[in-house]
Amino acid sequence: MDAILLQILNGLDKGSAYALIALGLTLIFGTLGVVNFAHGALFMLGAFCAVSLQKLIAISKVTIDPSQVDFLGNPLKVKTPYVIEWFGPNIGSAIIDWNVPLAILVAIPIMLLIGYVMERGLIKHFYKRPHADQILVTFGLAIVIQELVKANFGANPIPTPAPDQFVGSFNVGALIGLDASYPYWRLIYFGFSALIISAVFAFLRFTTFGMVVRAGMADRETVGLLGINIDRRFTIMFGIAAAVAGLAGVMYTPINSPNYHMGMDFLVLSFVVVVVGGMGSLPGAVSAGFLLGILESFASMNEVKGFFEMLYLPSIDQIIIYLVAIIVLLTRPRGLMGKAGVMEE
Repeated sequence: MDAILLQILNGLDKGSAYALIALGLTLIFGTLGVVNFAHGALFMLGAFCAVSLQKLIAISKVTIDPSQVDFLGNPLKVKTPYVIEWFGPNIGSAIIDWNVPLAILVAIPIMLLIGYVMERGLIKHFYKRPHADQILVTFGLAIVIQELVKANFGANPIPTPAPDQFVGSFNVGALIGLDASYPYWRLIYFGFSALIISAVFAFLRFTTFGMVVRAGMADRETVGLLGINIDRRFTIMFGIAAAVAGLAGVMYTPINSPNYHMGMDFLVLSFVVVVVGGMGSLPGAVSAGFLLGILESFASMNEVKGFFEMLYLPSIDQIIIYLVAIIVLLTRPRGLMGKAGVMEE
């Protein structure tokens, strides 16, 4: 039971990242009808917002401290971060330590702006083009963004630690009489993902803006005939989708050190999640994200891998998501919660 609980937690952890990225992908496809292969790059850019803030607040003032000398007797150079000099050792150290949570405040406006510029500068010219054209141009954009990040930050992963208070593990199993510890930050990531997903659904369901957007997703032409500028609202939704991907990237940095190809690592999996859930279905994207995350987690257990090796299916943990996608597409081409007619041509 301890092992099962840990695998469920691992699945929810992976599923949180899949669901957040897939949610943004589905928002873009559902509103604009665009297959955005640059969405993984937005996830990566969010992670590098945290990296950039970490580098910014680490900028230090160099002074000579005559009370400290090296082995030759020369006074040492002491580096003092400016945030510590400006705000004092307590507040300054807290700012440095809480870099990742603070990066959320930086990432939101940056990602909204990036999403707006991307949609207005490039994506809008491909609304009426075939999906193949959209895939090619957005995939090319993703490669350009990836190479720009590589040129500016290097090819190696950049450690971005969580706050000291959240280092270590929490005995989740003790809550139900088991003994299963799980890292604090992974639990926080799951809770954060649930909060963001709930906020997006609440925004679409309970606000006037969201209701108009949902109406536009169902019948764009009729909403336009009512005198509503639906294109502008869809542009804002593109920015919101970019912000969701960026926030997912920011909070994921302590789990997986940011690198220039992390967006591509999640992109293909997230598209599989979207297709399994149903193209254009927001509940389908979120449900499929958590479902496939849990399946992938259980498939990584030694007992499960050993069983499938006897069936001549090695590395089942690497292919389980794709096997599920094949089965779903063969039996239900629209996806688990997709609308009739979508992906069934």
